[in-house]
Amino acid sequence: MPTQEYALMMARYNLWQNKNLVEVTDSLSDAERQEERGAFFGSIQKTFSHIFWADQIWLSRFIGTAGPTASISDSVNLIQNWEDFRSQRLSFDQSILNWAQNVKPSWFAGDLTWVSGVTQKQMNKPKNALVVQLFNHQTHHRGQIHAMLTAAGAKPGATDLPFMPEDFLKI
Repeated sequence: MPTQEYALMMARYNLWQNKNLVEVTDSLSDAERQEERGAFFGSIQKTFSHIFWADQIWLSRFIGTAGPTASISDSVNLIQNWEDFRSQRLSFDQSILNWAQNVKPSWFAGDLTWVSGVTQKQMNKPKNALVVQLFNHQTHHRGQIHAMLTAAGAKPGATDLPFMPEDFLKI
């Protein structure tokens, strides 16, 4: 079951992988980032946008704040300026890490209740499963970005957890 230690490891992994993929994506032009490539959300940029939206939704639910108002269908349009996105992504990754560093172990017990924007129904699920969802969702879609970058001729770095650099393990 997920614990604070799990959340910390995955928050660090999230930071490392977003840094990896965003830096590689910097080598592409705006047109290349926005090119439709047949992935679930279409382009590299739209996929980054969707991940960013979902991360904000889940963290807002975890900490009890208002999340983005965009719907899932609009989640692909959050990035208006790549440079702005880069700094917002880094800042938000730090917010996820801060949450993981400060979440109380007791938080993982019990359920979380929210109204799903997708189903328009009240949902109630175990918090520990939803923490897995946050990080699994990121990893799933980052895999799509990795594949699109590779197909575009870019060279993303390693993605396997055992290869995470030591400096990320200490933050």
